[in-house]
Amino acid sequence: MEIYRLPVRSDNYIFVLHDPSDRTAAVIDPADAPPVLKKLDELGANLTAIFNTHLLNDHVGGNRELLKRFPAAAVYGGAKDDGRIPGQQHYLEDGDQVSFANRTGQVFFVPGHTRGHIAYYFAPIADNEPGELFCGDTLFAGGCGRLFEGTPAEMQPSLAKLRNLPDNTRIWCAHEYTLSNLKFAVSVDEGNEELRSRLTQVTKQRAKKQSTVPSLLKTEKDTNPFLRWDSPSLQSIAKSQDPITVFGHIRKMKDRA
Repeated sequence: MEIYRLPVRSDNYIFVLHDPSDRTAAVIDPADAPPVLKKLDELGANLTAIFNTHLLNDHVGGNRELLKRFPAAAVYGGAKDDGRIPGQQHYLEDGDQVSFANRTGQVFFVPGHTRGHIAYYFAPIADNEPGELFCGDTLFAGGCGRLFEGTPAEMQPSLAKLRNLPDNTRIWCAHEYTLSNLKFAVSVDEGNEELRSRLTQVTKQRAKKQSTVPSLLKTEKDTNPFLRWDSPSLQSIAKSQDPITVFGHIRKMKDRA
């Protein structure tokens, strides 16, 4: 399964999955249709599936136009987004599975950013390969999504599900927010040398307009404050050892930053 990252709008990413064996493709969170159609034409591929993580326009805005060109494409989204995703035909729950390119994707229900948010995880097919996590706006490189429709009591367990995946999982998040996320992270986790090193590297990448997505889950576990609720330094800031309380405190700090 080939993965193509398409930058759109000011900071969005769309991901096109391609199976060269039968020239089929799937798309994850198509904010806009034209760049997807251009990539499909380049590949000579037939779009068979649209995998949406949640309802916001910068993730589903291209659905209708893509369906005009590929009316047989199946549209997937979370069950709790029923009636909120254009063209949705499949309503996914936690533990459901999807298939593409002879790969099976596990569905995680990860509310918090929105009430119906889901993520798709494709486990590796060989020991030396990474897993692929398409997590929309739940987990970002260096950060996490704002709580538009959810609470810390929903978001922290959602992130915990993703944190439990293998360290070599690639995180295909839907926005290029990494630099600003890491600048905030350093402000709350000053003694984290790996975090400081990552910020230096990402600063250089962004100066060259290079993408920082995907990242590795191991890197996120070590440097992303929204996955580090068990860190003594962050617990000290929150004055609590309770994971939800620590996460919620750091999220509020980020919202005010």
